[in-house]
Amino acid sequence: MAVDFEKINSIVNRYDEILSTISDPGVIEDTGRYLSLTKELGELEEKVTKINEYKKCKEQIEEALLILDDSSSKELHELAQEELNEAKSRVDVLEEELVVLLAEKDPRDDRNVIMEIRAGAGGEEAALFSDTLLKMYKGYCLRLGFSLEIIDANETELGGFKEVTCEIKGKGAYSKLKFESGVHRVQRVPVTESGGRVHTSTSTVAVLPEAEPTDVVINPEDLKIDRYRASGAGGQHINRTDSAIRITHLPTGLVVQCQDERSQHKNKDKAMAVLQSRLWEMAFNSAKSATDAERRSLVGTGDRSERIRTYNYHQGRVSDHRIGLTLYRLEEILAGDLEEIVNNLTIAEASDNWTASDSED
Repeated sequence: MAVDFEKINSIVNRYDEILSTISDPGVIEDTGRYLSLTKELGELEEKVTKINEYKKCKEQIEEALLILDDSSSKELHELAQEELNEAKSRVDVLEEELVVLLAEKDPRDDRNVIMEIRAGAGGEEAALFSDTLLKMYKGYCLRLGFSLEIIDANETELGGFKEVTCEIKGKGAYSKLKFESGVHRVQRVPVTESGGRVHTSTSTVAVLPEAEPTDVVINPEDLKIDRYRASGAGGQHINRTDSAIRITHLPTGLVVQCQDERSQHKNKDKAMAVLQSRLWEMAFNSAKSATDAERRSLVGTGDRSERIRTYNYHQGRVSDHRIGLTLYRLEEILAGDLEEIVNNLTIAEASDNWTASDSED
């Protein structure tokens, strides 16, 4: 994996320049400039630390190779070979980390997330798979220290979800979950199948960065707000008051609803948060589509029409088709151990190393 040496040298030079500038009495007295420079210094520090470690490992490799080429120091060859192997291994890891660190950051990466999961093809089995995906994301959020709260859910009698919307809060939530948008496919024997045959079903996932009130200005006159009584397959969310909220955005036809809270005001606030995030995403994608047309043709849109991953129960396999990654750790992944997949997707995005796999396996 190639590292842009010109870029890392410019980062180190800028870091050193700020360090020398920030101690200048004139700069210290200029509060605005001082704060701006200290902020930039903090943003560069992680990169520079990783760059210095990378350079040190490269130096260790060169030193070890010199010793191995020197026939007069054979007694040091074994130790040099060991150091060479360790340094090479560490360099490979550091190169991947640097590719991610040096890539242009999505300004939305630190945002909270609105996630929508919907049953696709497969009827009741698809609804049950939506519940499986929700549990997987709950497990992943628990590992990361994120909170996941259900905003609205349309449950089935067997415990699945025709659709479920939730809010995920945590620093960097969008950076960790943005790759989950798309069609997730499951291959397994459904609980509703008496003959033991493997069925293929799908669920769609949409991950939206949560919008701030200032990101999208919504005209109250463009909204139709309906209040109704919460309903469902049963359980704690059903109540006897008209606390559920449905909001229709008339210009776009977007409809959002929330019935999870017993308070009408809380349901309205949550529904508005979802609506704002959807509108913001629409505006963002519209502005970005022209410049991204070529890249999207290679990477894929990442939207709900694109099959991104297959979960095969018979083989205990999970395959991410965008990067050609296959892992035989189905149970762990469904329990929330998504980090290896997310890390590989992050590296692939940073290096544009995507594999458009159309395999049906």
